Amino acid sequence: MGDQALSFTSRIKLNNGSSMPRIHLGVYLMSGSEATSAVQHALDAGYRAFDSAQMYHNEKQVGRAISEYLKAHPEVKREDIHYTSKLASNGDYDTARRSISQSVKECGLGYIDLFLLHSPYGGKQRRLDSWRAVEDAVKDGEVKIGGVSNFGEKHVRSPTPTLSYLFSVDMCDEQIDELLSSNPKLKPACNQIEVHPFNTRSKLTAHCQKNDIVVEAYAPLARALRMKHPTIVELAKKYGCTSGQLLVRWSLQHDYVPLPKSVKKERIVENADIGGFIIDENDMKKMDGLDEYLVTDWDPVDAA
Repeated sequence: MGDQALSFTSRIKLNNGSSMPRIHLGVYLMSGSEATSAVQHALDAGYRAFDSAQMYHNEKQVGRAISEYLKAHPEVKREDIHYTSKLASNGDYDTARRSISQSVKECGLGYIDLFLLHSPYGGKQRRLDSWRAVEDAVKDGEVKIGGVSNFGEKHVRSPTPTLSYLFSVDMCDEQIDELLSSNPKLKPACNQIEVHPFNTRSKLTAHCQKNDIVVEAYAPLARALRMKHPTIVELAKKYGCTSGQLLVRWSLQHDYVPLPKSVKKERIVENADIGGFIIDENDMKKMDGLDEYLVTDWDPVDAA
């Protein structure tokens, strides 16, 4: 993407006809009070999208911070805010459906904009049953958009493989056609995965984009593990930005939706201030070439 004038109001279109903001604040590993404070700082800075999860144990605090902001700023409407949560574990339909309803109550926002299956763990039947629960939550108005997280190609791959493909070297793709070929009522709008220049997952991201599934990039800053990498430092100096801004911009230029995380007000503001420069094609390739499959947390994309 070549739009230099990116801002908090910039949005990306989804396969269900709706859209969502291009930059979200991630609140993973934040305590309740940290999440409240971070969301407040982010809203004041102009963020309009927030990524939580049942496993984070801060849905209530994130929702309350958003609600209080909306009360204090009547010019900002609930529909201007994009709130995400995720199912802690896949299970049978009834359990998943109740869990989604509980998340809606927990955040106190009336509905959840985007609800994801947090991982593919649990096996095929639980994935499909849990996805059906998401579909019905959308039908019932509790959720606006459904998506997945940490799903590999074998979990989302679309219709029918050839025998030559089945017997290819990449045997991790044996379990294909699962979600997209299960005749779902809704196609997942996004797949949230760890992606950054040090873990590009280029095959998976290309597969998602080919199937009109937006890639949400969590840990876009590689959890600060490579901020002082010589190439990152060199390019940040060239573009007059911080290493964090460079990494967020890389995600955006790949048409991903990055979820930078910080609890510090100045970093929250800084990480999203990426409208003043464009990384040129050669430098994008240089950053793509940094891939070392750096996994900074869990890696369930090949789960059975």
